[in-house]
Amino acid sequence: METFFIKALQLILSLSILVIVHEFGHFFFARVFKIKVEKFYLFFDIGFSLFKFKPKNSDTEYGIGWLPLGGYVKIAGMIDESMDKEQMQQPEQPWEFRSKPTWQRLLVMIGGVLFNVILAIFIYAMILFSWGDSYIPFQSVNQGMEFSEVAKKAGFENGDKIITADGRELKYRMNNTDMNTLMKFADAKEVVVERNGELKTIVMPENFFEEMIASKRLAYEMKIPSIVDSVIQGGAAYKSGLIKGDSLVTINDKAVESFSGIRRSISENLNSEVKIGYYRGDSLMQTTAIVDSLGVLGFTSIPLTEICQLKHDEIGFFASFPAGVTLAKETIQGYVAQLRFVFTKEGLSNISGFGGIGSMFPATWDWQAFWFMTAFLSVILAVMNILPIPMLDGGHVMFLLYEMITRRKPNEKFQEYAQLAGMVFIFALLIYANGNDIFKAIFK
Repeated sequence: METFFIKALQLILSLSILVIVHEFGHFFFARVFKIKVEKFYLFFDIGFSLFKFKPKNSDTEYGIGWLPLGGYVKIAGMIDESMDKEQMQQPEQPWEFRSKPTWQRLLVMIGGVLFNVILAIFIYAMILFSWGDSYIPFQSVNQGMEFSEVAKKAGFENGDKIITADGRELKYRMNNTDMNTLMKFADAKEVVVERNGELKTIVMPENFFEEMIASKRLAYEMKIPSIVDSVIQGGAAYKSGLIKGDSLVTINDKAVESFSGIRRSISENLNSEVKIGYYRGDSLMQTTAIVDSLGVLGFTSIPLTEICQLKHDEIGFFASFPAGVTLAKETIQGYVAQLRFVFTKEGLSNISGFGGIGSMFPATWDWQAFWFMTAFLSVILAVMNILPIPMLDGGHVMFLLYEMITRRKPNEKFQEYAQLAGMVFIFALLIYANGNDIFKAIFK
């Protein structure tokens, strides 16, 4: 339960930061162009708000709503999620959004996305400045990688060392949801590996990424020896007599060569007793353990840093900003590349809501991991919001670009209906994504 609250607190704090920055981007450009902003809210205040105040001589009411599904700024003279039709039926006023030139309205609408990208760059820069860049080059993974069936079908073999993907060296960043590296690998045309001391080039199938998503397994993972590093007191491994240094070799008489092999074997034996064969020194021994419903035995593997070469680059303050730009750019490219599969059958089955997002945060409070995750979510929020879907910023941008090209405003009634349709779609997607989390939690 403690783990749940730590993850939930990190999720709420992270999303609150992102929503405030995003809405401030709209607010900032609106005030620059002297557009009246009636409300600035964290979370939605349908019916009532938890807190609100209006500074003296200010047009804006600031507050916190009770429904934690984002936030908003209510800009005068704009068709938005407030659906304020009465205001739109009044004559245009000089301080309204609709009375401003198209280019000004466009900047107001992209302000949220722009500020989220800037925030991601700033967070990445400060992480690199504060903690440096710690990573493991794939070439230094001593025992190579273990590959999924999809990757084996493409020509990879367990133990291969990945040297380059389309000529680029790959590396695993510590304390980061490093999807960038995975996307460089999955989207590559050619991957060079070292196998038995020789370099081999593997031509990647065109549908490799789609098949990887459908399999619900990552294409590769580092081959970690099946050696016990620590045992959780009171857990199944502790009760079975396993200790630090024991090397597991079989689960139910089935050979296991790595920590991931152990994980796969015990996942096939949930809520049941398994027979474990292991070496303690030179002696081959056996024991039994009860696998719980979560597939946990209660021991950890040896750290990656003990079997791989960990590199650490110190990055100065001024150098951190271009490095932050590069990392944000790679993250955006990686996430955009994944979007093309979101509405496929496999993509929809993997969509996650707040539960799935929350599970990506660490179980203990780690500021470096927290800020990495916040920067990643800032990128996601920026990319998702610029999609041309009514209700999202991208929907408004779509209408403004139409106006700039045709030199006439879209019909307001049509915009109202489009906004309503967009709201229905977004809320349906939210319900589906969070329902997916609940389904996985119950039936996994």
